[in-house]
Amino acid sequence: MNNIYTFLIAIGIIIVLVAIELYFRKKYAWAKLSKAEEEAKKIKEDALKEAESSKKEAILEAKEEVHKLRADLDKETRERRNEIQRLERRNIQREESLDKKSEVLEKKEDILNQRESSIKEKEGSVEELYVTQRKELEKLSGFTSEEAKQMLLEETRKEIKHEVAVMIKDVEQKAKEEADKKAREIITYAIQRCAADHVAESTVYVVALPNDEMKGRIIGREGRNIRALETLTGVDLIIDDTPEAVILSGFDPIRREVAKIALEKLILDGRIHPARIEEMVEKAKKEVENNIKEEGEQATFETGVHGLHSELIRLLGRLKYRTSYGQNVLKHSIEVSYLAGFMASELGIDPTFAKRAGLLHDIGKAVDHEVEGPHALIGAEVAKKYHESSLIVNAIAAHHGDVEPQALEAILVQAADAISAARPGARRETLEAYIKRLEKLEEIANSYEGVEKSYAIQAGREIRIMVKPDVVDDAGSVEMARNIVKNIEEQLEYPGQIKINVIRETRAVDYAK
Repeated sequence: MNNIYTFLIAIGIIIVLVAIELYFRKKYAWAKLSKAEEEAKKIKEDALKEAESSKKEAILEAKEEVHKLRADLDKETRERRNEIQRLERRNIQREESLDKKSEVLEKKEDILNQRESSIKEKEGSVEELYVTQRKELEKLSGFTSEEAKQMLLEETRKEIKHEVAVMIKDVEQKAKEEADKKAREIITYAIQRCAADHVAESTVYVVALPNDEMKGRIIGREGRNIRALETLTGVDLIIDDTPEAVILSGFDPIRREVAKIALEKLILDGRIHPARIEEMVEKAKKEVENNIKEEGEQATFETGVHGLHSELIRLLGRLKYRTSYGQNVLKHSIEVSYLAGFMASELGIDPTFAKRAGLLHDIGKAVDHEVEGPHALIGAEVAKKYHESSLIVNAIAAHHGDVEPQALEAILVQAADAISAARPGARRETLEAYIKRLEKLEEIANSYEGVEKSYAIQAGREIRIMVKPDVVDDAGSVEMARNIVKNIEEQLEYPGQIKINVIRETRAVDYAK
């Protein structure tokens, strides 16, 4: 029982303590709240005071700014008013000056009018004097003024014609001399810079054998091996008494090359029978085709000609196995490309175009045994087919004069082709055949009536014919040149082209007295 009382007393004490604590907390909170309200009120009053102060300061600043702007405006207004006054004074001075000038001009105008009247009077008297003098002169000379004028004009016209003719002749002569000199310099310089190799090739190959017993193995039982090789390659095998050698004969250089490679492979392999021959010929064809492609790419690399169609590159490679009068056509094309490029550079025109046209100028020779017609026109068609420009096509077609050249580079290709072909040692030709060709050229020229002398010059690349001026006129010279060209083309075989130069001397004789 005592425990319960004690517990209740303790609870009562706790409740009293809690109530006391709550009371004091509430009292403290009210005190804190009153203090916060006082502080807020104070802050509000301070803010209002500060706002009022800022307002007053802003009003003062605005008043000062307005005052300053008003002062600036007054100053600017005064300055403008002064400027306007200065301009008005200047305008007044100008008007006064213009008035004075106007008076001076009026005076001068009066003086000029007086002078004009005086001049008109004098002109009238001069005109009368001129008419009188002209009548007197017409009386004394026996000619009217119009007749005298016509005579004077005619004499002047004759003198001018003579002087112009002399001047034109001098200019033409000087231009020709300068052009010839410059052309020789350019060609000589181009040849000096170009040193291409030339190899004389024939229509036969000689294949060395390790021993003479190999000949029997190449022939085979009843000749089956040699027949198979000839059939597959299209080349004739000549096996004679020549020790340790077999001769391959054929006009197609690519077939000869294939036969040579195939035969050399068979000799090294030692197994020679029709099946093996067929296998080796196929390998040789692939090897030659690869060589053709490589040679074409090498040619474009050497000359710096890029962007060619792959088929054109292959056709260029085929030219390695093509010869013209003993001159390798691919080497010739590379040399023409160099020469044309050098000459174009010297003349200040596009060397890239000239080199490209020079490299492709004989491309028709790669297929001329398959297509009928001149190789220049065939090559032009091939270049056109593989999207070469119209000027390149024209340069190829025109390099032997089959068509008219459309660009200066085409003429350079003609010149480079002639230089490369005519250079001593470039094309194989015996001395006897060379002399006979020169004699035949002169014989053809001398057979025409009116020819005084003829000379085959430049290694037979040009013939100069002197005609008698009293027998052959200018028109006859042109006709004679054309007829000689036809006869030479019909009667002679020659590399490149031959220039026919008919010269008729014209003399004009007069005596100064």
